[in-house]
Amino acid sequence: MYDICTIGHITLDKVVTAQSVKYMPGGTSFYFSKALRQFDVRYMLVTALAEKEAHIVAGLREENIEVFSQNSPYTVYFENIYSANQDHREQNVLHKAAPFTVSQMPAIEARYFHLGPLLSDDITVDLIKSLAAKGKVSLDIQGYLRYVKDQKVLYKDWEDKKEALPYIDILKANEFEMEVVAGTSDIIEGAKYLANLGVKEVIITLGSKGSLIYKDDHFYQIPAYRPTDVVDATGCGDTYMAGYLSQRVKGAGVQEAGEFGAAMATLKIQSSGPFSGKADNVQEVLQYGECDREVIAQAILL
Repeated sequence: MYDICTIGHITLDKVVTAQSVKYMPGGTSFYFSKALRQFDVRYMLVTALAEKEAHIVAGLREENIEVFSQNSPYTVYFENIYSANQDHREQNVLHKAAPFTVSQMPAIEARYFHLGPLLSDDITVDLIKSLAAKGKVSLDIQGYLRYVKDQKVLYKDWEDKKEALPYIDILKANEFEMEVVAGTSDIIEGAKYLANLGVKEVIITLGSKGSLIYKDDHFYQIPAYRPTDVVDATGCGDTYMAGYLSQRVKGAGVQEAGEFGAAMATLKIQSSGPFSGKADNVQEVLQYGECDREVIAQAILL
């Protein structure tokens, strides 16, 4: 029995920022896994990539991350282009990988299954239902809203949302993704819409303005801690969710877990590549880090 099992593709990423162009592994499953490697949780990653990228999985295993990897003809290849405002990015896809299905899943038991689809056909709805019968399901919704046309990543509503969302315990979306799936830019109404479709905990991330979590008819306002420098926002949402679930699985409340995730995301954005800190570093941000709790309140009112 694992505390958390993440399911999602590892990608090859080209990250373009104002400061640099870098090539590195990426994807929700990669950033999430790396963020937890120094934390006291029983964890496993289920992924798929081409044989020529097997060295990426070998590197994760060398860091004592358990990985089940299935073969795929290709590894997903993303290009992420950030403007000066790192809350937004342009994306291109050069290759897609084989999807995850019920028949291909190993016999794994976990308290939380965190799903990180990168494209709309990555993880089948049947697999969501199968996992929900074994544990709580956490979903980063971004991939279900993405499709590729002429290598460009475009967005549209998730056709299967009404069938799938009743099986989702925790859903994370940024404000743009929320608008695509909920049909409103109002954060309060968007969160309620997703909850009405069956989601138990709705997390709306707002970049530098913080995040909002809706559970049991109550809104939790999570501030963003101020980074000393903004270097690379790639993987910040995944790092946030790694922090959040690492605390929820230990029994922490929503507010405490949300602030822990926010502190981890702040540490992540200050450097390129995955989060590399420990729990002690996060506690330092929580204790001494600067944040403006009025910013998230104002974002909600807007």
